[in-house]
Amino acid sequence: MKHGYEVLIIGGGVVGCAIARELSRYRVRAALLEKDADVGMGASCRNSGVLHAGFKYAPGSMQAAVSVRGNALMDDLCRDLKVKMKRIGKLTVALDAEDEPMLDHLKEQGEVNGVPGLEVIGRDRMQQIQKGVEGRRALYSPTSAIISPYNLTIGLAENALANGVDFHLGQKVTAIARQDGRWEVRTAAGDTFTAGVLVNAAGLFAADVCRMAGITGYEIYPCRGEYYILDRRLDGTVTALVYPAPKKNAPGWGTHLTPTVDGNILIGPTTEYLADPEDFACTTNIMARLRRDAQRLLPGIRMSDYIRNFAGTRAKQTPPEVGGSKDFVIEDRKDLEGFINLVGLESPGLTSAPAIAEMTVGMVKNHLALDPDPAFNPVRPGSRDFFWELSPEEKAERIAEDPDYGEIICRCEKITKREVLDAIRNPLGARTMVSFKYRARASMGRCQGGFCIPRIVRLLRDEFGWNPEDFLKRGADSPMFVGNMRPDKGGQAHER
Repeated sequence: MKHGYEVLIIGGGVVGCAIARELSRYRVRAALLEKDADVGMGASCRNSGVLHAGFKYAPGSMQAAVSVRGNALMDDLCRDLKVKMKRIGKLTVALDAEDEPMLDHLKEQGEVNGVPGLEVIGRDRMQQIQKGVEGRRALYSPTSAIISPYNLTIGLAENALANGVDFHLGQKVTAIARQDGRWEVRTAAGDTFTAGVLVNAAGLFAADVCRMAGITGYEIYPCRGEYYILDRRLDGTVTALVYPAPKKNAPGWGTHLTPTVDGNILIGPTTEYLADPEDFACTTNIMARLRRDAQRLLPGIRMSDYIRNFAGTRAKQTPPEVGGSKDFVIEDRKDLEGFINLVGLESPGLTSAPAIAEMTVGMVKNHLALDPDPAFNPVRPGSRDFFWELSPEEKAERIAEDPDYGEIICRCEKITKREVLDAIRNPLGARTMVSFKYRARASMGRCQGGFCIPRIVRLLRDEFGWNPEDFLKRGADSPMFVGNMRPDKGGQAHER
């Protein structure tokens, strides 16, 4: 099948979805291609969920500009999209005397970048912000925040879709050509897409897209970070972000504790270069190291508090023998008309996404006349979490209106049948178990789906007539049920 657009975005991570949403402000035929069965399945859902203030990046760099601007845009954006975000502040800690000059350097650099409210503080003030924190001094950045990265990505996509941008999921790009003054993109699904402007927001695969378009000189070196997730029991133990002072040429910030907007605490990430950008394995030696680090930082942790581990991969432009990071590439290619290229958007890519979107759409205007759409609606429909955010009176009112609010499907996270049904009927049409998980948080609690997954399976079978082969964990290559099936007394198939 052939599809024609004015603007085509490759990549459904947080940056690609932010660009789609920014484009939806205008009267333009635009679409986004994503290789996975849902948006945000790569680095955009596998990170710490931190919004950085912008003091770590060199003045005048692209990273400095878009991180500070992106951070400032997040309050209004999250309000409109119904995405959880908390400005809890960050302590960047000097653990010994040799780290202390770095704090003064970061403060000065951040002030040049326009980061508000930076202070270098002593131990007493550190203890007031985060009880029990160790170190000599710290740089305090009050605008640092935490966010749900997958909900932000989903929110951006759903709002873009509601405002007229098309989303084509499960469309892996295999070839790009320039034909008759337009870009022609072919996918593994056998479809062809054409557009006057092509945006490469492919994240870990951005260099591959460059090569398809005839651009050389870019390489991505995947760098994996592994994490542990701690149970909600420890919610409130960590009240601010606490990071060690960065080391020269280190590939990241180092291992630390990060609270999440949903009450869990993350331990990590580690850093390990690897060949496969989608190798999300968690390794025995790294997990043991993270447990040791966690016990040192939070002595009250019990083994039962470790409920899950996961890994994510960063799109670094620097090889392991070089280390450190290179600045973002955000360019309107002069040698390829209508090709906008985004490469190496690792951290602070999440923070920077709305600012990168503004910049990218500004580049689109070099090629197309974009007229504002008066029908654009920045607000995404949504509601507060039933169990965690509503009063008893509000819960009773909801249940009276819709009895599905009165049935708990996920016991650990207190997720109702109505919330699961809403996740299943999501506007993007994503139909994998991971898609429901990110939208409703079902199976994210301490039993990790032991209670709710069978109930969700029955719900999908009974409400929507799903067959065993319809159940996918992440995509077409990850079936939930395999092997011979036997019918039960009602004629439904079950795994033998």
